[in-house]
Amino acid sequence: MKTNLIIGLAVLSFGLSSCKKDTEVKKDEAKKDSVVAVVEPEFHKELYGVYTGDFETVYNPNADNVEDNYMIKKLSVKINRITKDSVYGYSVVNGNQRPFRGIYNENTQKFILDEPGDDKTDGRFTIGLRKDSLVGDWKVFNREKVKFPEKIVRLLKKDFAYNPNFMLDRDHSDIVDWTTTKKGKGSYEDENGKTQTYDVEQQRYASDAIFKINASKQKLEEKDLKNMKKLDMEIIKNAVFARHGYSFKKETYRQFFDYQDWYIPVSNNVDNDLSPMEKENVALLSRMIKYAEDNYDSFGR
Repeated sequence: MKTNLIIGLAVLSFGLSSCKKDTEVKKDEAKKDSVVAVVEPEFHKELYGVYTGDFETVYNPNADNVEDNYMIKKLSVKINRITKDSVYGYSVVNGNQRPFRGIYNENTQKFILDEPGDDKTDGRFTIGLRKDSLVGDWKVFNREKVKFPEKIVRLLKKDFAYNPNFMLDRDHSDIVDWTTTKKGKGSYEDENGKTQTYDVEQQRYASDAIFKINASKQKLEEKDLKNMKKLDMEIIKNAVFARHGYSFKKETYRQFFDYQDWYIPVSNNVDNDLSPMEKENVALLSRMIKYAEDNYDSFGR
């Protein structure tokens, strides 16, 4: 009797164990099936990549500043994946990186791409494919939140690749910072021979150093920067980030890099992409910038 009981329990235990294993196997198979079901076939992989170019303000007669009506920023749109029903990617402009999802119409060769809508600057791209270009417009979802709710989009497909040799091109660079001014004093001699002073707004000027020093290729030392202008060091430092495709929020830096053919903004964070030497140079430049006098020819601590 006791023997039969032991045998019965063993059989029951084996049965439960076998049943449990069968259940686990079925669950694993179900998981695999569900994963396979989620993966959709991709189409038009030849269209994947980065498209970069002009993001131009559409004229607004009610703008506070007339000059803003002629503003052109550098925009990049990256298409990562196209399926039968969806297009996935992101846009980046002025340091603002936003994901989008949309559709691609094969007949009209047109993309309709919607940003999430949870930011006041989110909107819809309606852009058509023209060979290796994307041309169309962007319209914000909430028109009451922004001054310029519509933009013209003209983008060219470009392959982004980090290159430590990239430098500012003299032919496409101005050494003047037009966005930041400093209060100064002007003077003149009046009719009585007395010197009179008056307030003036001065622009910041860079030097030829911005065309010569490359913080992505050469190890910098304090002596290399000690007598350098603050603007020089700012540009040399941010050229490191520009080479890695960083999208600048500050207009001061955009004005120096946006017109460089090699500059393609693809991300709002490239910190992890910097080489060890670049990180050391950036840290040194940041310290020196902190103590630099923001004027034409002096350096102070």
